[in-house]
Amino acid sequence: MRRKLLPLTCLALAAAGAARAQAPRAPTQTDEYTRYELLAPETAQFRILYEVTAITPGALYYFNPIRKGSVASDESVSDRMSGKPLKFEEVSGADARSAGMERADLETRYIKVTLPRAVPKDGQVRLLIDKTYKDAKSYFTEGELVVFSRPLGIKRNSVVLPAGYELVSCNVPSQVLQEKDGRIAISFMNAGPDQASLVLKGRKLK
Repeated sequence: MRRKLLPLTCLALAAAGAARAQAPRAPTQTDEYTRYELLAPETAQFRILYEVTAITPGALYYFNPIRKGSVASDESVSDRMSGKPLKFEEVSGADARSAGMERADLETRYIKVTLPRAVPKDGQVRLLIDKTYKDAKSYFTEGELVVFSRPLGIKRNSVVLPAGYELVSCNVPSQVLQEKDGRIAISFMNAGPDQASLVLKGRKLK
């Protein structure tokens, strides 16, 4: 009997191990929203205001990747509950892994944010990350038009055109509003499972 049970036992253990390996990892964040403010076209820069909620119980840090091909500057982070600024630093993928981000890409740099408190069980910490990217492949001119072309993985987004520009086209169904300062804001929600390959074009008013 033992010889017959042994293979079955091994198969059961192997199946259990495979199930654990295939089980999806618990989410580390939720309720993301990104606002892109396009700066003067000749700068190829845009300001990013990124709101996110950290939800990993006990987490002391939050890691925000700096997209490859983009140069980040003017960074700041604040706690949405208190409005107080938070300590942060730019680290390598290896440093992010050693600080607890198991799946950090070794070829990516991260903004490592020190949370104002450990994330409580069944609780959260809401953050606002403010940064400016320079990325000529995402934001550029095309004749008399400005073009913002960027795959966006966040579900809720808005893009604000530079002052004095009007919207010409957008390939994603969006809501278009005029802000108090006169700038045009384009907002949308990506309901699909994949990134939204946004291509937005604007033109300076004459």
